[in-house]
Amino acid sequence: MRHALIAAALIAAATPACAADKYAVAKNESVALALDEVHTLTFRAPVATVYVGNPTIADVTMIDARHAFVQGKGYGRTNVVALNRDNVQVFNTHITVTGIDSGSTVTLNRGAQRVTLNCAGGRCQPTPMPGDDLKSYDALTGQTAAHQNVARGLATSEARAN
Repeated sequence: MRHALIAAALIAAATPACAADKYAVAKNESVALALDEVHTLTFRAPVATVYVGNPTIADVTMIDARHAFVQGKGYGRTNVVALNRDNVQVFNTHITVTGIDSGSTVTLNRGAQRVTLNCAGGRCQPTPMPGDDLKSYDALTGQTAAHQNVARGLATSEARAN
């Protein structure tokens, strides 16, 4: 009986603190990620709505009510705010998106024209990045899109065959 009373007292004492923490806004910690990279956000409480201050800088994809992916889409700084079912803010953090810092990225400048290369494994490959020369950027992104479409088509035809 005595142990049950102590347990009940501890639960009652902890309940207000837990309830207050459940809806507390996260500390103003910021998330830094490189362009085109993904970071996992974990919410302390289930969320129903997520807002991104500037969706050209970052995008959020919900995994479940307590987890989301944030992707760096453009250079800059924005914030992410999450609300629960009662429209109470339960999360607010800054997102800073920077350039790729892999140690293998090389920027080649020819006058006013810029091209970005990824030089890994002893070989340099063009890597279109915002700010690159428009002609080479468009050519590379077009080739990449065509390559992805071919791969999707092959995957779809293989799936149908099985």
